[in-house]
Amino acid sequence: MYTEINRYMPTGLSTLDPVFGGGVPPGSVILLKGDIGSGKIEFAYTSLIYLSLIMARGSPDKKVIIPADIRYITVTKMREDILREIELSFSPDLLTHIANVQFDDLSDIYFDSSLVPIGWYSDYEDIIERMEKRRKVHDSVLSTLADMLSDIPKESMVTIDSLTELATQHIAAGTWPDLTAFLRGLQRVAKKWNTTFYLILTKGILNQWQETEVADAVDAVIHFRWEESSSAKRQRVLYIEKFRGVMIHLEDREMVKFAVRITPGRGFEVSNIRVII
Repeated sequence: MYTEINRYMPTGLSTLDPVFGGGVPPGSVILLKGDIGSGKIEFAYTSLIYLSLIMARGSPDKKVIIPADIRYITVTKMREDILREIELSFSPDLLTHIANVQFDDLSDIYFDSSLVPIGWYSDYEDIIERMEKRRKVHDSVLSTLADMLSDIPKESMVTIDSLTELATQHIAAGTWPDLTAFLRGLQRVAKKWNTTFYLILTKGILNQWQETEVADAVDAVIHFRWEESSSAKRQRVLYIEKFRGVMIHLEDREMVKFAVRITPGRGFEVSNIRVII
């Protein structure tokens, strides 16, 4: 009999899953934190692309949790823009089952509380409706997001690509504790749902204590950054800063820091395992 302790959900990255013993523990909330262009978005894209293939073909291994649903939730981008970026970045051979990924767009609610003209983010037919809504109490992005997440099947994979935007919005509104409470609640309920979450955050926008508080509220922090090599060539690096229940095993095997490359044919890959300094 397989218990939740020895089951796992693969990330889909064939070069990284073996490091985790096949995948990540069920219900992991994973912060993908990094500099602009360092690979955090490509990591999430590659993961959902390969998981869409795994979902299509299945797995005979009873320890493997195949996502019941793959969701990509955005607050500021359009579904069409995300799909176009994926199609431009990756080989068509990888995208044969991209339709298995469902995209959810909460930008209307996000922009309703801003000064951005309605016509910039809503279709013409929706403008009158959105103008009426702007005159009323604004919907909360977090409450709408919470309702959306509650309707997603258990044992799913969910990417929330807009933690940076949500964080800055709550800082400006003076409601930072609302966001951190939401993250801690998400970390708790993810275990009940056996659902894995990626939260994407651009490094350097929050101050240090806010970034630390976000990191403390999640199960894992994967840091993406640029490093200069001895030949003065820039190299993307993935560094696992924290992973509850996993980190002690990674440190024991000295497997926490990796060189990274991104190609159209294979997406995000890790290589050259680094020794802990």
